[in-house]
Amino acid sequence: AGMNGTAIENFVCVIFNVSFMNCTWHVGRTASEDTQYFLYWKTSRKEDFTGCQNYIKDNCGRHTGCRFQNVTIENKRAYFLVNGSRNGKNIQSELILTCISNSIIVERLTPPLNVTVNCTKTSHGCEIRWQPPHTSHVKRHACFKYEIAIENK
Repeated sequence: AGMNGTAIENFVCVIFNVSFMNCTWHVGRTASEDTQYFLYWKTSRKEDFTGCQNYIKDNCGRHTGCRFQNVTIENKRAYFLVNGSRNGKNIQSELILTCISNSIIVERLTPPLNVTVNCTKTSHGCEIRWQPPHTSHVKRHACFKYEIAIENK
């Protein structure tokens, strides 16, 4: 339902610093300057949707994103609903069910923690240790792969 071409496009969310999430989108192809979008989300079917409290706006004042704090996605699923209006008429709504593993939600990880380097002259080698980064949802740290760049100074 709603006016053709008014639905959002290119919806993506980025989780960073473990519990912050920014979701952004492009306005619909036929969206006029008075089109306004509203974002709601939840992490299970049983919950009620929570509306965005901190919108990102474009030059026309249209909502084109949202900043969330204290985000927890324990079951790797999230439900997003974007609706709105234009000239007092409903626009096309988007209901998105997504899993963390697909490309709609991306997590930017913090660096590994407690990095230590122990080099000895006798073995002509170094031992490097670290702890996995904090994440919003990954429980199995064996999933991580690390790359080390060693510079000789």
